[in-house]
Amino acid sequence: QVQLVETGGGLVQAGGSLRLSCVYSGNIETINGMGWYRRAPGKQREVVATLTMLGTESYADSVQGRFSISRDKAKNTVYLQMNSLKPEDSAVYYCNIISSLINYWGQGTQVSVSS
Repeated sequence: QVQLVETGGGLVQAGGSLRLSCVYSGNIETINGMGWYRRAPGKQREVVATLTMLGTESYADSVQGRFSISRDKAKNTVYLQMNSLKPEDSAVYYCNIISSLINYWGQGTQVSVSS
């Protein structure tokens, strides 16, 4: 059974930093990409950052230059480093892995940024 478990969320003041981690386990078919998404109250889920297996990163305009996605293959972990956090970054953040067959999701971790 495939599991994605996100950790690292919490409450932080504006300007602060957090690092989210997503540990994945189980028999995942060929991984084609990874990413982080978020959903704020009353809003649709949006992509935050993605990482291809060739190492290409992409970011939403709203987080460009502040967030960074990375992967530790040996630890089966994908990270999202978030710096210079803003209140509008408050949301539930979800880890995503795209395999050759299935799109996997974690349960989400709450990030709250106070002004």
